[in-house]
Amino acid sequence: MADRRVVVTGLGTLNPLGNSVAEYFDNLKKGVSGAGPITRFDADKFKTRFACEVKGYDGANYFDRKEVRRYDLFTQFALVAAAEAMEDSGIDPQKVDVERAGVIWASGIGGLKSFFEEARAFAQGDGTPRFSPFFITMMIPDIAAGYISMKYGFMGPNYCTVSACASANHALIDSFNWIRRGVADIIITGGSEAGVNEAAVGGFNSMQALSTRNDDPKSASRPFDVDRDGFVIGEGAGAIILEEYEHAKARGAKIYAEIVGGGISGDAYHYAAPHPEGKGAMVAMRNALADGGISVNEIDYINVHGTSTPAGDGPELMAIQKLFGDKAYDLNISATKSMTGHLLGAAGAVEAQAVIMALTEGVIPPTINLQNLDPAIDPKLNLTANAAQRREVKYAMSNTFGFGGHNSSIVFKKIES
Repeated sequence: MADRRVVVTGLGTLNPLGNSVAEYFDNLKKGVSGAGPITRFDADKFKTRFACEVKGYDGANYFDRKEVRRYDLFTQFALVAAAEAMEDSGIDPQKVDVERAGVIWASGIGGLKSFFEEARAFAQGDGTPRFSPFFITMMIPDIAAGYISMKYGFMGPNYCTVSACASANHALIDSFNWIRRGVADIIITGGSEAGVNEAAVGGFNSMQALSTRNDDPKSASRPFDVDRDGFVIGEGAGAIILEEYEHAKARGAKIYAEIVGGGISGDAYHYAAPHPEGKGAMVAMRNALADGGISVNEIDYINVHGTSTPAGDGPELMAIQKLFGDKAYDLNISATKSMTGHLLGAAGAVEAQAVIMALTEGVIPPTINLQNLDPAIDPKLNLTANAAQRREVKYAMSNTFGFGGHNSSIVFKKIES
């Protein structure tokens, strides 16, 4: 059986730049930073005291009191984003074959805050175990996929991908493959993370991975800048409805874009640092292009992993130059983590949405805070510095990489009207 076409028919998000896709992309185009002082806990004693938090979120606006107590924040984010995406798609769960509709969701860490709070309460107690009966189900990363499937009654493929910061891209690629192989017609995919908590910030601080630019948080995430000093941790969720093309067409769905290729690889190099020459990144991008039958000359835009770390930004650009050759100078490249911060396991989904909207609107979101280019980076590359750029985009790529050497790359195509 020939591979079936897979398209995007719904989007939903909750992230530091907006509580809807429209608000998110509008702020991306404007070059808004989502960073600010941490409000989720008292960070006065931490090396890093700022983050990219979701703004104005109150679980009570979406869930009843029992649900708020039973859902870790990453699960709440997932359900809210999925609800927007489902509404956007126009899918009626009562009118589709639920055995051919699934959920593949990502989280790099899962319910870390729930784990931390339960362990702290036990350590501060008298040694008698008084754990919540919901502790395990609040903590495990796969629970968000389970709750989404229960909400919509979807009985098809249902699981979680966990590959650190590449998790959401892996969820998207898996979903793409299940649909094009004929196993499913619809999959709610994406990722969520709630990493702004004591354990995550303290842990990343101990690795010296986070920026400590406490005096000016909004300028702290600065990919490719010589003065970058680490990433800015973020939180949120991105939900994407993938659907088989003929299935979407038959129900008159709005189609945002087509997903045409996915590539994965491993660095086999280091537990936290990427390969210094970007070898794994290049393999993932090359595999994505080959999977879609796309040449390097057809790509117009790459949303790079671009975390704002000295070890990570350069090798990815090296990989692009090696793979794309002279075409690299014709690409628009941008790192939207300069605005959203790093959403860890949710990053791939939220950044894929930026790519999809760039295809749809013909606007490339910028890399902000790029004031002094690292001299090790080729100045002829178009890094879409500090302001959005208009460009017709026919094919675009989204990259995410994770601790453990996990690399993933996805190619999207503009749908011809």
